[in-house]
Amino acid sequence: MADLTQLEWAEQLKSDENAAILDVRTEEELEEGRIPNAMHLDIYKGQEFVDGLEKLDKSKSYYVYCRSGNRSGQACAIMDSMGFQKAYNLKGGFMEWQGEVAP
Repeated sequence: MADLTQLEWAEQLKSDENAAILDVRTEEELEEGRIPNAMHLDIYKGQEFVDGLEKLDKSKSYYVYCRSGNRSGQACAIMDSMGFQKAYNLKGGFMEWQGEVAP
């Protein structure tokens, strides 16, 4: 797991051919917009969240974000404990995101 700044996260994501974006915010927070092509697993769903992670391909690189960077950091730590080798937390979260946003 690594905490990346907005710029580091965006640049690394662009150059990573094996990347997946994971949004761990709540359904309500999705209404604020989202990063295009992000899959959604709400970290507050507990076991449902873990079950969702278990279905993911562990060989991929996961770029994880939430609203502020706290929950996505927790998600990355959970992913690390589950054997994911490449989970990257977006420091500052979606609130500070400067890239494209999908409705």
